[in-house]
Amino acid sequence: MNPDRRHFLQSGAALAAGLFIAPDALNAKSRKTVRIGLIGVGLRGQNHLELALARDDVAVVALCDIDAGMLRDGNALVAASGKNAPEIYTGDVHAYRRLLERRDLDAVIIATPWEWHKPMIIDALERGIRYVGTEVVLGLTLQDHWDVVNAAEKHGAQVMMLENVCYRRDVIAVLNMVRQGLFGDLLHLQGGYQHDLRGVKFNDGRTPYDSGVEFGEKGYSEARWRTQHAIDRNGDLYPTHGVGPLAMMADINRGNRFTRLSSYATRAQGLHDYVVAKGGKDHPNAAVRFKLGDVVTTQIACANGETVLLQHDTSLPRPYSLGFRVQGSKGLWMDLNQSLHIEGVSPHHKWEPAAPWLEKYDHPLWKKYAADAEGAGHGGMDFFVLHAFIESAKRGIATPQDVYDAAAWSAITPLSEQSIAEGNRAVDFPDFSKGAWQTRKNTFARTDAF
Repeated sequence: MNPDRRHFLQSGAALAAGLFIAPDALNAKSRKTVRIGLIGVGLRGQNHLELALARDDVAVVALCDIDAGMLRDGNALVAASGKNAPEIYTGDVHAYRRLLERRDLDAVIIATPWEWHKPMIIDALERGIRYVGTEVVLGLTLQDHWDVVNAAEKHGAQVMMLENVCYRRDVIAVLNMVRQGLFGDLLHLQGGYQHDLRGVKFNDGRTPYDSGVEFGEKGYSEARWRTQHAIDRNGDLYPTHGVGPLAMMADINRGNRFTRLSSYATRAQGLHDYVVAKGGKDHPNAAVRFKLGDVVTTQIACANGETVLLQHDTSLPRPYSLGFRVQGSKGLWMDLNQSLHIEGVSPHHKWEPAAPWLEKYDHPLWKKYAADAEGAGHGGMDFFVLHAFIESAKRGIATPQDVYDAAAWSAITPLSEQSIAEGNRAVDFPDFSKGAWQTRKNTFARTDAF
């Protein structure tokens, strides 16, 4: 039986009572203060914690981590805020389950290593928590993604991947331009994660960047777990920064969907060269064999005829870029050269600076909240993604980025691994919405959004 059909039959009854809850039922759960627990207060978790503490409508009631140093730093943020100290959960890898047993939680935020996201999300849903915000990615395997979608539907819960780039100021201005038809009909989109992470994947165990060539138990922060994925896996391991904004522009899961995918990977060389250059050819880690290709390229076909190209490039020396390109029948925008071209308006066959256009079409959300976002992480976009999650939980409404988005964006990882392992074969893309994409409307960041 077709896997999509099997999942449709298995969860048809759950779908009826799942995420498609009547608005009145959701609004009945509105509240003035959102009581949250944070699972994982490492460097990324501390970003969320600091923003949550700055809000008058959030009470941080619980923190969980197994790293004493990260807990110390998290507690310092709470103390500096002047707010009540949260209860701490630690001691073993399942300490988070004790946090989830609390009866006073309205929402949880998960910022832990990737392999823990799926079990933590499902444990939270099974314990009655209806708003779960998770850092990327959703899971490791394709089955992980189905499990989370089915659990969210079963419990009528909201699972929001905290993908912040959807709110990046230039990106969401371009979304505004797309919706107003400036580029005509969309045909091709590009993005990716092109970021030199060698100093993140290797360090000396005390500081995060460019400080040694250790990883695992000897590493610091993400080097303790993220580097192992580069040893064990070959695919686009971090697709959501690039694909999330593009999916919103192309109405994925809302009148459109991804249908097929194929991926290619170069050989793995960059991480080995980095270890040798910084630690010497005789360093033990110089013998580590990495499976992850230095540059992974993924092509995706869409139901409405668009194509999407993604690149994952984190093991080589390079400046940071997400490599966005949004191209339609009347023109295109590219972030790398900060330029655009619109037929009949731009000089013939010439680029023009994008800045005046981005200012003109600055999204209403940024006009409304720019002052609140000032100083927030990643150029302010961290404010917007947390704000969207908290406001949804506070009002008892659906999150603007939902579990179907999370699954479609994140499933690119296991699908790309499958494609590469099978000789770059094109593989079918699952329909996590089980047909609902055909009638759902794209309300992400509409002008009446909070």
